[in-house]
Amino acid sequence: MAAYLASNSSVVISGTVENQGRFYNRFEAVVLLSAPVEVLIERVSTRTSNPYGNVETEQSVIRQQVLDVEPLLRQGATLELDGRRPLSELADAVERLMESAGHVR
Repeated sequence: MAAYLASNSSVVISGTVENQGRFYNRFEAVVLLSAPVEVLIERVSTRTSNPYGNVETEQSVIRQQVLDVEPLLRQGATLELDGRRPLSELADAVERLMESAGHVR
């Protein structure tokens, strides 16, 4: 990851890993995409591309992770976007963020 970030000045990365805070200083912005836990549960339980979240034990893990991890993610974020917004609006918000940093013209 360090080598990739060093060689790319304009990049958007999506995901969550345990050590992500180590890389925050290399980004101009850190965006948290959030949604209420019940929205998250509804989404994982109805998707067809991945079975994770279909059973109650997995949904309980998701609920606990939202309680434990989301506050930590929020502390490191420079911007929080509501994941209930349409995908096109979210993409536009990220593009505006990149434009303001001089990465998109």
